[in-house]
Amino acid sequence: MKVLITREIPRAGIDLLKKHPSLELDIRKGPPLTETELIRAVEEKDAIVSVLPDQINAKVLNAGKSTLKLVANYAVGFDNIDIKTATNLGIYVSNTPGNLTESVAEHALALMISGARNIVQADKYVRAGNYKYWDPMLFLGPVLTKKTLGIIGFGRIGQYLAKIVKRGFDMRILYHDIQRFDKSEQEIGAMYTSIDDLLENSDFISIHVNLMPSTKHLIGERELKKMKPTSYLINTSRGQVINEAALYTALKDGWIEGAGIDVYENEPNIYPGLTELDNVTLTPHIGSATREARVEMARMAVENVIEVLINGKPPKNLIKL
Repeated sequence: MKVLITREIPRAGIDLLKKHPSLELDIRKGPPLTETELIRAVEEKDAIVSVLPDQINAKVLNAGKSTLKLVANYAVGFDNIDIKTATNLGIYVSNTPGNLTESVAEHALALMISGARNIVQADKYVRAGNYKYWDPMLFLGPVLTKKTLGIIGFGRIGQYLAKIVKRGFDMRILYHDIQRFDKSEQEIGAMYTSIDDLLENSDFISIHVNLMPSTKHLIGERELKKMKPTSYLINTSRGQVINEAALYTALKDGWIEGAGIDVYENEPNIYPGLTELDNVTLTPHIGSATREARVEMARMAVENVIEVLINGKPPKNLIKL
């Protein structure tokens, strides 16, 4: 049985697969495969271990339909896969949920601190040789303690971030989600509210939603204008949740004070002008980039492969329509 691994993943995952001699591995390295390359690579494969940049669309799935049993996505998200076509073809799709909760929440906090304390700008200032004397007015920013954090999307990551900032910074927590989390409200002291109320009353806003039709451009011009002019917007979820053109205008014209962005609307392309602004911290989709999370993601992805190809069962982390 043949397994296509579209990108180099941590050795822990490869070693698990190599324990099964019946599995023949095709491991690709370097940049993402093009659609044409994916179509060629998937032929006669029984499973694919894919990553988010891989567009596993209907053409790719149909190219492999005679043998393909599983697409094991090395990610929590799965908007890069045509789930409907896979389901119709009888191909399982799986993901790696839960293993990167702490890592993404910590990165969201890092972006909050970076923006508030001007970390990137200050670093550039020092490296450029501009630090000649201490200046009491240099790189002033807000304190995080006792500020209000608004969390849009209160799943595992959102709740973990809420716990960190509540216990560490005594922040007031507002959240908006399609459902209420009564237990977490009691344990964390979080307050459920409308998205408009959250936007208007939060000093920091962190987004943790899945990408779906209802969340595409969830944050646009209207929402950005509702935020405080001293507020910061953080996004470690999916790039298309924010209208980047509106975000650029908001940052350039001072509708909000700053932003921290890890994901992009047309990733890896970034909206023209964003990279020229000093009031935004930009990172290359590294929310889960801890050794612990990436190793665990590899383990989970290949365990889904083993469950299907070796054990003849559905994957542990099956994605359903």
